[in-house]
Amino acid sequence: MTRKLFISLTAGLVLALGTAAIAQDAAPMDADAAMADAMAADADVAESRNEFRQLDQDVQSLKKEVLDLNRDLFLLEEELLFPANSQVAFFISMDVGEYFGLDSVSLKIDGKEVANYLYTEREVGALLRGGVQRVHMANLKTGDHELVAIFTGKGPHTRDYRRGATMNFNKGIGAKYLELEITDRVQKQQPEFVIKEWE
Repeated sequence: MTRKLFISLTAGLVLALGTAAIAQDAAPMDADAAMADAMAADADVAESRNEFRQLDQDVQSLKKEVLDLNRDLFLLEEELLFPANSQVAFFISMDVGEYFGLDSVSLKIDGKEVANYLYTEREVGALLRGGVQRVHMANLKTGDHELVAIFTGKGPHTRDYRRGATMNFNKGIGAKYLELEITDRVQKQQPEFVIKEWE
């Protein structure tokens, strides 16, 4: 009986030690599997980031192409609507602006009103800093034409001010550019409105 007890105790001890050894062997396997899963997850995250970066670069490239295409279409539209041989463009500029605060400008060509523009403070500020704005672009046939520009705003001593300037010009073959220039006449302390052709 003691021998049977001894054998069963030995068998139980061997079984217990074997189970413990298997459990120890399995633990590193579980840790290795967990490590492999974590590394796979990191690789997936890195791959997702790379795909996102590539997608972002593709979107930026496409956006640039769309902007370039839009610019090209705008230029093509300008060329089709306003061919160079019949094109006339009118620009406005200001110098100093002490004696006149621009509110609006109205253009008439050959007695027909073609443009009427109301200015914001920001636009007037840009003109005073040297900006030049294209007020109107048109197609005119060759020959003599009359331009009448009416300027409305605040004159000296902040009084309402409305002045006109007239110019007769000849439209030949090729584009023609006219500038409506608002300057200060210091001697008279009044604004001066001049229309001049660009050569």
